[in-house]
Amino acid sequence: MTMQGDAYLKCIDPQCGLEYPIKSTNVQCTEGHLLDVKYKNKPSTDLKEVFYKRRNSEGSIFNESGVWRFRELLNFCQIDTENLEECSKYLVSLDGAEGRQSKPYQMSKAAEFIGISTKNLWLQPEGYNPSGSFKDNGMVTAVTHAKMVGAKKIVCASTGNTSASAGMFAANEGINCDVYIPSGQIAPGKLSQAYQFGAQILQVDGNFDDALKQSLDDAQNHEGYTVNSINPFRIEGQKTIPFRALEYLNWESPDWIVYPGGALGNTSSCGKALMELYEWGWIKKIPRIAVINSDGASTLSDLYNGKFENEELRWNKGKPNMELISRYYDHLDKEGIRPKTKATAIQIGRPANILKGLRALEFTNGVATTVSDSEMLDGMSVVGLNGFDCEMASGASVVGIKKLIGEEIIKKDDVVVGILTGRQKDAMLPVEYHQNPNNLFAIPPKN
Repeated sequence: MTMQGDAYLKCIDPQCGLEYPIKSTNVQCTEGHLLDVKYKNKPSTDLKEVFYKRRNSEGSIFNESGVWRFRELLNFCQIDTENLEECSKYLVSLDGAEGRQSKPYQMSKAAEFIGISTKNLWLQPEGYNPSGSFKDNGMVTAVTHAKMVGAKKIVCASTGNTSASAGMFAANEGINCDVYIPSGQIAPGKLSQAYQFGAQILQVDGNFDDALKQSLDDAQNHEGYTVNSINPFRIEGQKTIPFRALEYLNWESPDWIVYPGGALGNTSSCGKALMELYEWGWIKKIPRIAVINSDGASTLSDLYNGKFENEELRWNKGKPNMELISRYYDHLDKEGIRPKTKATAIQIGRPANILKGLRALEFTNGVATTVSDSEMLDGMSVVGLNGFDCEMASGASVVGIKKLIGEEIIKKDDVVVGILTGRQKDAMLPVEYHQNPNNLFAIPPKN
């Protein structure tokens, strides 16, 4: 199944459309637009059967992996995907663990809280990935590309989950990893993994957006390879999150796929996955995407819903109003507004993938909304009462669905897949939640 010359990079701006060879390490075109990984060949729907059979991995870590099981749909290495020696040479994997435990589950207590029937609600925990979050899905593909181009060091900025994932794969591959963090703004529990995996931590005065800027400088000027989600290869691996959900539902599209919104890499990758599957004839119906921001980091929701200057920001077939975004960011700076939420995973004011996110929302007729910190904590806690563990930002999916049902945007009989993006890494959050008897699901300790 080798397809030499099948994969390439293309700028996402339809008016620009610059193309680059697949081994390019640019994260943007020369005009400053983000890039997509594109494939010339249309994969046959017969592969559905192949993917299903691979669930019996027969000793191959690449079949066991929830990412590489779908390798024909992200074959940017352009290898013979059936040749396991070639897979071993090119594809990075933590012994097949990435994405392996990820699939959608029905959770009755969460469904009851949301107000939807259990059979219509699927929640997919990505926190059972080896580093504890969905990031492993995309990091494994980004580090595969880094290896393919011979990078000596990978570089990222992180609020926690990214650094854990980058550090883990870098350690496993024996390459260096530099992690830029906003000093004093990251849950120690999240940072501890990056240290554990031997990453070099660099503290930056400022917030996440400042840390990202500095990490990109480092990559450009000191031969680092960027693995933040502006890297198009990250997006490729994250496509497997909806792939697994759809495969589990026998490729019958749900009505909705719901994500917490941070840097919007997940939204972007889901949109790209659905665009490709629809174009390839793998799905007949396009699920709608809902993005749930925190009240305290509501950039996408504000712009999308016209809360700023009364104009609704849209992808607009590739001509989004960039000026509106710039004015919004200037407004944040002028007013000294910093993203603020206890859900640190989505505490991002300038989502790096906002344009790809808008494109995903346009293609899927999607929506964006916000929820409060206390609501997210309720969402997180009710998932726990079903025996699943998730972090606060993942609670956004649960209460976001509840809110959208309340607003009759999601209908009661819609089939909804909510993505739980990560596992709990801030040990004190649930302790504080349950010690306060006023909280909805609190089970306070007894003396």
